[in-house]
Amino acid sequence: MTPPLTDARPHVPADLPDHLRHHIGGEDVDSLDGSTFEVLDPTTDQPYLRTAAGKAADVDRAVAAARRAFDEGPWSRMLARERSRVLHRVADLVESRDARLAELESFDSGLPITQALGQARRAAENFRFFADLVVAQSDDAFKVPGRQLNYVNRKPIGVAGLITPWNTPFMLESWKLGPALATGNTVVLKPAEFTPLSASLWAGIFAEAGLPQGVFNLVHGLGEEAGDALVRHPGVPLISFTGESSTGQVIFANAAPHLKGLSMELGGKSPAVVFADADLAAAVDATIFGVFSLNGERCTAGSRILVERSVYDEFVERFAAQAARVVVGPPHERATEVGALVHPEHYAKVMRYIEIGRSEARLVAGGGRPDGLPTGSYVSPTVFVDVPPDARIFQEEIFGPVVAITPFDTDEEALALANGVRYGLAAYVWTNDLRRAHTFSQAVEAGMVWLNSNNVRDLRTPFGGVKASGLGQEGGYRSIDFYTHQQAVHVTLAPGHQPTFGKGAR
Repeated sequence: MTPPLTDARPHVPADLPDHLRHHIGGEDVDSLDGSTFEVLDPTTDQPYLRTAAGKAADVDRAVAAARRAFDEGPWSRMLARERSRVLHRVADLVESRDARLAELESFDSGLPITQALGQARRAAENFRFFADLVVAQSDDAFKVPGRQLNYVNRKPIGVAGLITPWNTPFMLESWKLGPALATGNTVVLKPAEFTPLSASLWAGIFAEAGLPQGVFNLVHGLGEEAGDALVRHPGVPLISFTGESSTGQVIFANAAPHLKGLSMELGGKSPAVVFADADLAAAVDATIFGVFSLNGERCTAGSRILVERSVYDEFVERFAAQAARVVVGPPHERATEVGALVHPEHYAKVMRYIEIGRSEARLVAGGGRPDGLPTGSYVSPTVFVDVPPDARIFQEEIFGPVVAITPFDTDEEALALANGVRYGLAAYVWTNDLRRAHTFSQAVEAGMVWLNSNNVRDLRTPFGGVKASGLGQEGGYRSIDFYTHQQAVHVTLAPGHQPTFGKGAR
């Protein structure tokens, strides 16, 4: 469904800046060479602000400021409880400004306003979670009674380089900033160039919460310039990156000479497997939401739906009809369920895949620009069925509101189809057979599996993928592990035999 043309007029938030600067060492600064780049409104594809374009020299400044704050400032030496209080104040501020954050995020990224609001609230929860976790954590101690005590001393690593994507940018920034700061590190954030607006709000939030100057630094810029300089910088010992698998490969290669710690959550082509005994109504609702929410621009989207043949026709009929009713419209409208894709470059990529899909499978819903929205990066929810497993729309990540549906006959075939791509981030399994559910989930090549559920995740659990979907895991204590050194200290408690050399007779 699409709104009438008169409802598609662009919505511009009040007090919108026309220029964004870096934030380095507690100050907002332009690029040293004065360069900038344009940022586009997804609903019109027209520029609405200019942003400082960071280069290697700007990254150098930011890393130096972060290193000074780590070496000379109080943050890395604070008690965990003291840092926790600051992060709880950050969460309070984010919660108090959730409507404004959502408005800016929706305008900048094209996300529907209701979904952007949920992401803003999730950002606050991320800070609360890690603020609590860093206080509650306990480290290991191993005793040999009367002889030895061995314990683990956990220390912050230094300057953390954080590179974030343009889908749900503010929330994903919080997912990295929360644990990096909670553990006592200082940071340099390089947000996605398509969506710099909400990232620019962090500096004010942190300052008001009491974060010392220089602990948080922000460098805007293109990935191949500012992002690459951050990855290659010898003063940045660890990089956390979320983005495309191809970019992850480049980062892996460029970080290797420095032996940096890497955590990379990359692309996905996640299967949703629907067996004949599943609750079809629930499965249709969940898979519709799973692939079309966040405009389909989500790494864990169930973009391949595998359906047992005996219920395949019924599922396809229900799914296609419901997909055609999904409301596509301006992101600021509360009724909108799918907004505008983030950028005309990405829109063009998604439309190319739709054209490829027309030659590979059968189109039953969507397939182009919605009626009534003549400008902007809008794509109707698009459904291809009878998709062969060697089709490009089955194998390759599209990252838009496009889904491929494929039938299967046996559990073994379903597993082969689910595992038959290079990615392995998430999987969704729909069945009322308990044994099948657990057996299938253990055999599927995915970092995360949901049984009879949409993507609802406990923050204590690991987040990450296998194969081309990532390297390492974050979430809960795994994030604490990534952002800290674990130093083993061994204490001798009693005299013991000491092996010696060099005391033999001459």
